[in-house]
Order: sequence, then structure tokens, then C-alpha cells
Amino acid sequence: MTEKELQFLVEDISQRYFEEAFLHRALFNRRLRTTGGRYLLKSHNIEINKKYYEAFGLEELIGIVKHELCHYHLHLKKMGYQHRDDDFKKLLKKVGAPRYCSSLPIDKTKKRKKIINYQCQSCHQLYQRRRKMDLQKYVCGKCRGRLMIKEIKEN
Repeated sequence: MTEKELQFLVEDISQRYFEEAFLHRALFNRRLRTTGGRYLLKSHNIEINKKYYEAFGLEELIGIVKHELCHYHLHLKKMGYQHRDDDFKKLLKKVGAPRYCSSLPIDKTKKRKKIINYQCQSCHQLYQRRRKMDLQKYVCGKCRGRLMIKEIKEN
């Protein structure tokens, strides 16, 4: 789906379910990670996470668009547009929009995090860290002894 097709879809859904025109831009934003979409208060544009369309298809995308249009129309009418507001909850129910979108499947190709285990040479206290520490600068918090790398594991 292209951004032109997304724009047409959003305008169509706005007219069909809300009986009002969508006068701003709808676009895909690949940088969105944990949300299906977002409504921008200052520009009134709607950004959609394309990963949800690729993972779940058109039905999920339509649900996300309806949800964001609820924010859009309520905000322009100066009504309660936030998730906690009654106006928002009522409009979601009226148009059949989901309150939350589905969770994206976990991407197995993502870089795996490594865990570095450090051990004190004096008291043998263990420390787990995700970032490398400067062993010349940091010492054991228990006895102030010198630290050494015990092992590096891929998580």
C-alpha cells in the first residue's frame, strides 16, 4: 500500500464512519515501534505503523485508522480526545474501533542482546551488565576490589 492509497483509505473511513471530512495528511512512519499509529496534535496529521499492515493485513489497518480518527475528530471539536475520556470511549464504541491494537510478532532477526558477567577478584561478587564497563575505573561495590570479566553471553 502506498501513501496515496493510505490517504484515500483514511478519507473514505472518515466520511463513511464519522460523516466528516479528513482534511489533513495520513502517512506511514516506519520509526514507530510500539504503537499502530498516532495522531499529531499540532499538525493534525495521522501517522500509521506500516509493520501492522504487513503483519495483520487490511482489517487491522482499518481498526487503527478508526482509532486515530477518533482522536482527530474529537480534538478538532474540542472534546475529550484522550484514551481516558468518556467522549473518546463512546466514539470508539460507536464506530467499532479497537481501544488497543494487536501486539506485533517478535522479530527473530533482531540483534540479540549480550550480557557481560563481571566478578570481583577479592570477594567473588557477581555483576551482570548489558554494557561494557571500564575495569580501570570501576571497582566492586561490596569490597572495592578489582573486577574482571567472567563471561560474555548472548541473550
